[in-house]
Amino acid sequence: MSAVSYFKKAMEMTTSPGDLLELTTIERDGVDVKAFAHAPGTTRDLWALASGHGDAEYLIYQDERYTYNDVAVIVAEFAAWLSEQGIEAGDHVAIAMRNYPEWVMCHWAINSIGAAVVGLNAWWVADEMDYALKDSQPKVLIADDRRLQTFAEIAGEFPDMSVVAIREDSPPVPSVAFADARVSGATLSNVAIDPDSVACIFYTSGTTGRPKGAQLTHRGCVTNVLNVVSMGRAFATAGAVAEAGDGATVQSPPAATGLIATPLFHVTANNCAIQPGTLAGAKFVLMYKWEPLEALKLIEREQINTISAVPMMTRELLTHPDFGDYDTSSLASMGGGGAAMQPDLAFKVANETKRAKPAQGYGMTEVCGIISYIAGGIFLEKPESCGYLAPTFEGRVVDAEGNVLEPGEVGEVCVKGAAVIKGYLNRPEATADTIVDGWLHTGDIGYFDEDGFLFLVDRAKDMILRGGENIYGAEVEFAVFDHPAVLECVAFAVPDDRLGEEVGIAVHLKEGAMLDAGGLREHVSRKLAAFKVPKYIWFLAEPLPRNANGKFLKRELREVLDPASAD
Repeated sequence: MSAVSYFKKAMEMTTSPGDLLELTTIERDGVDVKAFAHAPGTTRDLWALASGHGDAEYLIYQDERYTYNDVAVIVAEFAAWLSEQGIEAGDHVAIAMRNYPEWVMCHWAINSIGAAVVGLNAWWVADEMDYALKDSQPKVLIADDRRLQTFAEIAGEFPDMSVVAIREDSPPVPSVAFADARVSGATLSNVAIDPDSVACIFYTSGTTGRPKGAQLTHRGCVTNVLNVVSMGRAFATAGAVAEAGDGATVQSPPAATGLIATPLFHVTANNCAIQPGTLAGAKFVLMYKWEPLEALKLIEREQINTISAVPMMTRELLTHPDFGDYDTSSLASMGGGGAAMQPDLAFKVANETKRAKPAQGYGMTEVCGIISYIAGGIFLEKPESCGYLAPTFEGRVVDAEGNVLEPGEVGEVCVKGAAVIKGYLNRPEATADTIVDGWLHTGDIGYFDEDGFLFLVDRAKDMILRGGENIYGAEVEFAVFDHPAVLECVAFAVPDDRLGEEVGIAVHLKEGAMLDAGGLREHVSRKLAAFKVPKYIWFLAEPLPRNANGKFLKRELREVLDPASAD
């Protein structure tokens, strides 16, 4: 029996009737979707289960170490403080910070009283933060030192919003220190929370030039956790049986020790690593920012066995000149999400580590996390695949007219299941365009093979994927077009060995206008976060090519413009 056959058998057993991960069908918004029959109702319920891990270590940051009990006390006391401020079920509370332990603590506390977390991108400039805060209308902002400085530029726009300061002794705006935002001795109160209410709002870039607030529900987040658990269990079982034979005894692996190298304001780290791992009693080591040498030190010191990273981080670890100087034998899984893992990297993981297996998840904010997953020997058999659908998803590929295509035929990937978001905040038209009769149109182009594994051949129109960060061309173009010298502009992806892709723009200036690359980058940096500022800029003397409908021919420009000739 092939490894794929073992995997399918393991998947069937994992979700069979009577199993903890038994599947069922529920109705949501008039549409039947697949769900887990015995799933906890809310993320509050997840935390209630996880906090039972007691004195096991939970969060590690530099020299700070917190057990599950430590965090449970802080979560309960901060939740009580939020309630004293009038925060109720359905209210929004924003978090703007890097990967500090407080991010995780605040998230559980907010959800535990039925309020929704608004995750703000820590790299945003003031204009971007201003937009998201006005869009989501949080009653409280929780922010660290750098984010408080950013907020100070726009604080006058939010006179009624309370602020909690994280790791800042001299905040630039009136605020309450996190240490003081606690009710000593408090325990979590009983709050009725609708599983289909919003647990989290994460902003995802949109073709309108402004990010959209994806509304992740409690049911969706819990479903994603169990999707991750079930996929991990099935691939581990298939791998063990494929190696040792049908009579092999599959033992449960020890609780993970995970390195969190990607931002917690994305589903990759928060929903697909922290939440499932918390349920399992995992320990997490948080990095303030990515630095390969520091990651190697942490892997050795903490005996890390899993890494939440984008592929370029995995590549930088394996190719680091000091890789062999550190004990990385604890690593059992390397890969990640947020970007496609190149086939050669899957083999590098298998060949250049003692026991680590390559792994990759494909997902979206719009499904609260993963859509498909692939790992181990099956990944090496299908290195160009992004995996098998998680158990609560139905999937299909459609052509431009909406016709369902057969295996091997290329079209837009669509999925349906309990993890699909409620919709976009304040964007009913965008929601209606994206979710049709329960089917989420991913905007990604791909196909399913005869085994049911998904292959992506292209991504959503105009999107640039830089080191796991989604950047839409329209967002960059809007910032560029705001410069008075610019007449025409298109933005597109330029391949990059380290980050996967970088931002490139082709610009045609107004007649007689003068502008150089440095001046244009300085202008864009005032509008957008640093990672969205174009690395490659071409100034073209002639108007940009267009098709018969007047649309710029981005693909043609991308194919003819040489990165070496850019400014």
